[in-house]
Amino acid sequence: MSSTAPARRLRLGLPRRVFSQVLLMQVAIAAGVAVLATGLFLAPLGDQLDDQAMRRALAIAQTTAARPQLAADLMATEPSPDGPVQAEAERIREASGAEYVVVMDRDGVRWSHTDPEQIGEIVSTDPSGALAGREVMQIDDGTLGRSARGKVPLRDAEGTIVGAVSVGIEYDSVRARLVHAIPGLFAYAGAALAIGALAAYLISRRVQRQTRDLAFSDISALLAEREAMLHGIREGVLALDRDGRVRLLNDEARRLLGIGDEAVGRSLDEALGAGRTTDVLAGRATGTDLLTVRGQRVLVANRMPTEDGGAVATLRDRTELEQLGRELDSTRGLIDALRAQDHEHANHMHTLLGLLELELYDEAVEFVGEVVGDHRATSEQITERIREPLLAALLVGKASVAAERGVALSLSARTLLPDRLIDPRGLVTIVGNLVDNALDAAAGSPHARVEVELRAEGRTAVLRVRDTGPGVPPERRELVFADGWSTKEPPAHGKRGIGLSLVRRLAERQGGSARVTEAAGGGAEFTVVLPEALAEAADRGPVQGSPRPERGDRLASERVDGSEDPPQRAGGAAATEEESR
Repeated sequence: MSSTAPARRLRLGLPRRVFSQVLLMQVAIAAGVAVLATGLFLAPLGDQLDDQAMRRALAIAQTTAARPQLAADLMATEPSPDGPVQAEAERIREASGAEYVVVMDRDGVRWSHTDPEQIGEIVSTDPSGALAGREVMQIDDGTLGRSARGKVPLRDAEGTIVGAVSVGIEYDSVRARLVHAIPGLFAYAGAALAIGALAAYLISRRVQRQTRDLAFSDISALLAEREAMLHGIREGVLALDRDGRVRLLNDEARRLLGIGDEAVGRSLDEALGAGRTTDVLAGRATGTDLLTVRGQRVLVANRMPTEDGGAVATLRDRTELEQLGRELDSTRGLIDALRAQDHEHANHMHTLLGLLELELYDEAVEFVGEVVGDHRATSEQITERIREPLLAALLVGKASVAAERGVALSLSARTLLPDRLIDPRGLVTIVGNLVDNALDAAAGSPHARVEVELRAEGRTAVLRVRDTGPGVPPERRELVFADGWSTKEPPAHGKRGIGLSLVRRLAERQGGSARVTEAAGGGAEFTVVLPEALAEAADRGPVQGSPRPERGDRLASERVDGSEDPPQRAGGAAATEEESR
């Protein structure tokens, strides 16, 4: 018993398939509508037939009473089955198909009737209305049973009421007409039900295809699983409709884009504002794994169109990966600097060994002094003009890399930056990106040179980096700051094209700006202005970190890269022009 009960309950319940459930419900609805429409039609039909029967009886009575001879015969003869009134009434009854035509005098005495024995008797229903001059229509019971009646006054030639005419239509005939109409109504209702069932079948088939013949419980479970999956994954998902409005976004997309539920139903331009992120998500920027920056986050976006004309976009947070990549780049830069110094040190040692083997001891001593002085001068030149340790260390390392790549890295004579930076790490990022780009651009060009200018104007920091590379065409001077734009091959850890974008974003975050122009003599000149980048000075005296007066002029145009080949200097040129001064 217990094993068959669940199966029995399942058979008696609704089918599980969506197709069957929808078809059954729609057929039931169609049948209910057909029955209701039939009932609503039949309900007033009886009243309409009653009204038609009463109006027909009244019309016959009016026609009978309009005959002048009938009133004259009523006044001139006695009530009799063989009298002229009875003969005329029966003729009219037979001709009209009425159940009866009764003519009465003012006392309600019958002068005609279908039953001759009733002639001379008082009528069974109240004739006062008609005898008072009114026309009466009613459904009433009389000696002949229930009938639809019409009563009118009978007037003589002068218009005086001399009696009344009552005509009855058999009520059974009215009911027969109603019953006769029912099969036709049922035929129409059946045809409507058949059409409704066919439409229900077609709709159910379409629903079956769209739902892939899943049960409602399966669809509900899929929706619940989709919600759990969308909000549980650590990847942003954004769904758009065919008009580009936000239809769905999960928790991770809200976090990465910095928007909430208020964005649902709005366009991307309204929800996110203009920018590369909006262009990527809207499909105006095409490609795969497109890089974009939203706030302080580096995102990788992909977009997939859907069959309904919309799209689904996915977002991955690469901020930490980019940070690791930049740390790796910094480590590689340090390794390059160490390799350059090792290479230079090996050259120095070989030169020194040769001088000692040739027993040129005085020259060896002079050479060692020059080398030590070069390194000391390089560090002193940077640290005297740039008193921020992080920036100074960065430029010392970049100088070694520049020397190995054959690029002269120098400080502008106007360079002077105190150690009052509010965000030194941000400026380190900006300087590092710009110097790296300048070295890449200048490398291989004739008289390759990169010049860095860092100075303070009140609380504003101004950075300029000039190179002797090919420069940036005017039509691309805004494009170079766009996310994902680059002329270089991508490195191993990811894509390029966010360095200059981050430079501009870091500048704009501090209320500043970043732009590129053509440098004097060719090449590119990047200028970054950072308002409020320095703290207030402790006093109004000389700026901390200013160069010593006795060395200021000598350092004005001195190179800080040590790019000259030490062996060449040892072989002949004992000092540069700057050193001789």
